[in-house]
Amino acid sequence: MVTERENYLRAVEFRYPEWIPCRVYISYAAWKRHREKLDKLFSRYPILFKNADELRRLGNNFPPVYREGEYFRDNWGCLWYNVKDGYEGQIVEHPLADWKKFETYQPPDFLTKTERGERDWEKIREDVEQRRKQGLLVGGDGERLFDRLYFLRGFENLMVDIVTDNPNLSRLINMLLDYEMKLVKKWLEIGVDIISFHSDMGTQNGLMISPAKFRKYIKPMFKEIFMTCRNAGAHVYFSSDGRLLDIVDDLIECGVSVHNPQIRANTLKGIEKYYKGRLCIDIDLDRQMFPFCSPEDVKRHVKETVETLSLPEGGLMVWGWITDDVPFENIKALCEALDEFCLHGI
Repeated sequence: MVTERENYLRAVEFRYPEWIPCRVYISYAAWKRHREKLDKLFSRYPILFKNADELRRLGNNFPPVYREGEYFRDNWGCLWYNVKDGYEGQIVEHPLADWKKFETYQPPDFLTKTERGERDWEKIREDVEQRRKQGLLVGGDGERLFDRLYFLRGFENLMVDIVTDNPNLSRLINMLLDYEMKLVKKWLEIGVDIISFHSDMGTQNGLMISPAKFRKYIKPMFKEIFMTCRNAGAHVYFSSDGRLLDIVDDLIECGVSVHNPQIRANTLKGIEKYYKGRLCIDIDLDRQMFPFCSPEDVKRHVKETVETLSLPEGGLMVWGWITDDVPFENIKALCEALDEFCLHGI
């Protein structure tokens, strides 16, 4: 049997993986609700739960931005406030809501700071070497792109900037691009297999901005960053919620290796038409059905998804996001379905 790393890369590169890579992501809130039952499930399906060790280590001592009633200022200057334990808070103060502050604004030092904490590159190197020895995938965090812009400016402000072609917008994008290129080159120096970027750009029905504005302002930044990764031999994982069917061709052109389209927003038929065989799909199973359906519905959903999107040569990965409103029986059913149709069904 190939290693987990090799199988993942085979799936991304359409080189006939031995199984369909799959996982279940347990949110902090779900862990708080189902902790004892989940702990047993982690032991039964260790390959499915990539954040199990983190959850066991934390217990219920979640990071500040996930703690109810707490304010937290991140290293970019955004002030967060949380209203429910285990869920990510919301930004209530944007450091660049007023363009006048841009003249003196400085992004964090990527060598020492992450978005919300400290960064120790020597420790990262040690972890990378350890994962390599274990035959595990080695990934780097490219942080946020489009969503960083509205985190800094505020969502309404950024939408107005884009619609009115505010000249300051290009300056802000260039600042972010400069930061990202430095960060990416550091990850490439360490020698990772893949770099992940978070960039929520979609709503339930389409892009937050027009495809034309995306191509004018955002696509050039994506292409420079992503092609730097690809030209150095690293894959690009692009995480973005919402309906992105209008720009799938653009993502491929920019160098995206893997994207995680949501079934509910993009539809299974839409994903089959625009993604299948062209771009590796890390399918985000329908998290909006999980709280309300039966365990049998969960299994049918996974089966239909795999049958529709899988190819013998690869190009498919499957995952589910679990929040605290999902019954434990449905979490268990999801694990059983992934085990049957992804780990043993190829």
